[in-house]
Amino acid sequence: MSELALASTVREPRLRRPWLDIVALVAIATLLLVDLAADAARTSSLHVAVEIMATVFALVVAARQWRSWVEARRELEERVGKLDQRLRAVSADAERWRREAREALQGLGTAIEAQCDRWALTEAERGVALLLLKGLSMKEVADVRGTTERTARQQALAVYRKAGLGGRAELSAFFLEDLLLPSSRPSSPAPP
Repeated sequence: MSELALASTVREPRLRRPWLDIVALVAIATLLLVDLAADAARTSSLHVAVEIMATVFALVVAARQWRSWVEARRELEERVGKLDQRLRAVSADAERWRREAREALQGLGTAIEAQCDRWALTEAERGVALLLLKGLSMKEVADVRGTTERTARQQALAVYRKAGLGGRAELSAFFLEDLLLPSSRPSSPAPP
């Protein structure tokens, strides 16, 4: 997965909402205290007690919301840190693979080009064959080549016909089968 694709999957949650909730609760507590101060001399002790409890309740909920927000932020930062480490490791691994495989891949590319010449593929057919080997769908091949899907299919059929192959799987196998190490190939059953 590319760095951009991975980064786009990790989005920071909206942090304004918890702030707004906390500010609203503190505002409610403040308004209750102001009302309590204004009413203190003229109201019953029950009314004063209710307003004090409401103020304390609003402040407790605000504090819990703050703690929850801080914990969520910390967890998010940890997750982003772990994803960043993973991304760096995967990127380094991919770069190491590209360096190690560059010479072999250049040789494979040359061999594929030579085989396409032996099959007498046109430039368009050669382009379609290479895109199919890369694993693109017919729609993707058509999009990359700027043609219709029907044209891409016709060109693919011409590749298969000229190569004497039955389809995409045989085309891939033609070039890639020998790349597998002998120990990684499935063993064929013994003859009866």
